[in-house]
Amino acid sequence: MPKLFLLGDEALAQGAIDAGLSGAYAYPGTPSTEITEYLLKSPELRSGKITVRWTANEKTALEAALGMSYAGVRAMASMKHVGLNVAADPFINAAISGANGGLIVNVADDPSMHSSQNEQDSRLYTELALVPCIEPADHQEAYDAPGYAFDLAERLRVPVLIRLTTRLAHSRGPISRREGRPQNRLRPPEDTSRYILLPANARASYADLVRRQREFVRESEGSPFNALFPGEDEGLGIIASGIAYTYVLEVTGGAPRYPVLKIGQYPIPTRLVEGILNRCERVLVLEEGYPYIEGKIRGLTPRKSPEILGRLTGEITRTGELSPRIVAEALGLGTEEVRPPSKIPVPRPPALCPGCPHADTCRALKDALADRPGGRVFSDIGCYTLGALPPYEAIDTCVEMGASITMAKGASAAGLRPAVALIGDSTFTHSGMTGLLDCVNEEADITVVIVDNLTVAMTGGQDSSARSRLESICAGLGVEPGHIKVIEPLPARHEQNVAILKEEIDHRGPSVVIARRECVQTLRRRVKGKEGG
Repeated sequence: MPKLFLLGDEALAQGAIDAGLSGAYAYPGTPSTEITEYLLKSPELRSGKITVRWTANEKTALEAALGMSYAGVRAMASMKHVGLNVAADPFINAAISGANGGLIVNVADDPSMHSSQNEQDSRLYTELALVPCIEPADHQEAYDAPGYAFDLAERLRVPVLIRLTTRLAHSRGPISRREGRPQNRLRPPEDTSRYILLPANARASYADLVRRQREFVRESEGSPFNALFPGEDEGLGIIASGIAYTYVLEVTGGAPRYPVLKIGQYPIPTRLVEGILNRCERVLVLEEGYPYIEGKIRGLTPRKSPEILGRLTGEITRTGELSPRIVAEALGLGTEEVRPPSKIPVPRPPALCPGCPHADTCRALKDALADRPGGRVFSDIGCYTLGALPPYEAIDTCVEMGASITMAKGASAAGLRPAVALIGDSTFTHSGMTGLLDCVNEEADITVVIVDNLTVAMTGGQDSSARSRLESICAGLGVEPGHIKVIEPLPARHEQNVAILKEEIDHRGPSVVIARRECVQTLRRRVKGKEGG
């Protein structure tokens, strides 16, 4: 099979195809988006061999993948780390109901928050769900992980989480492909009671899941993703997980003189960990994200021997992602070879694209509230979050997906007036609709401004679930049709738009203003495509 040069996300996607994937579902979120983008361009999709869909949110993505697994075929759901919060309910319960066909959940964590609002470590969710996790160290392992995880999921009858981090997800590397295996045939479970989580069924299934944890640890002990490598200098041992292992090889020229324990599968392989703890005077733990492994091996009481070093002791920075330079400094190596260039361009702050419709919406909203100094704008996750920056300075909050509407509702209930929510079309269908329903039921005095640029722009221009449906969705949720207004955010319509916003802000009760104009980036690509055609 020919070698390919792929992003880590793409390597995972190709590995899933070659492992007999039947279906993949996702909500776009950086740094996981390219997994599904690759599948959408695959010959297997064009031929109808696999099903690939963007979904309204991560919860619906995982539920659809679970349905495929129930039918006996191999499926996966992909998301970024904060998306796993949205999918937590089906993720944790799917461990109890179990997997029939192979089921994997791909989660891309974002240490250093390149495009996220926190540095959450998804390995902690495997503790809640009691499921195995694979953490690839390089692009070849990202390719190999889905096939291994599908087999593991079917053997252990549980979902398996594959954890990527930004640097692996968005860097390119070579992979060697294997011969593809056929897809599973339709094979619904014979024991359907385990998928009916009535308390009696769930208690029995959960007890079985807990009982099998030792089996899961044994799987980790023999995993090809875990290995203990001897070293000549046992004064220091290194435990490195995921891409941190690749960094160790990079800064030591591929030949570290210390013993190294590579961890790429969880639960933590206890026997291998004891092996390095028992032979080394000090142990340095290198891992992306939280001090997860470090905290585990320290135990409830601090170990006196060996001395454990890492994020909790300051040898490794507690926040942000790892780099070869950080690893080299922690190992006491010279960092000349891994120093960044002496001349680094000053980073330019992010900004809305020239001609972006959100810019005109922010200007109109700011002017509409100019004579209402007590007003606040509760924003959401999307390009329009940049409306917080100069020259707009038009929003006051941005916490998590869908929070804008419900935070505005709560603030209004507390007496804050006016309370305005600013939310994107895709975010609205992802997790804003239920908040608007609450507003209708409570007759909340808020105005919801839905910035409809007809796409999921922030993550590359995927199709929006709300396209051509926003008015009917809002009316169906109970908003009075007379208070569902549509404006076109253009400079020439600024005064008219300000007047409409003021009118709805002054309305007592829930109202919706839809600011609709196509994203300039998707418009440019669409026009270019027509010209090219």
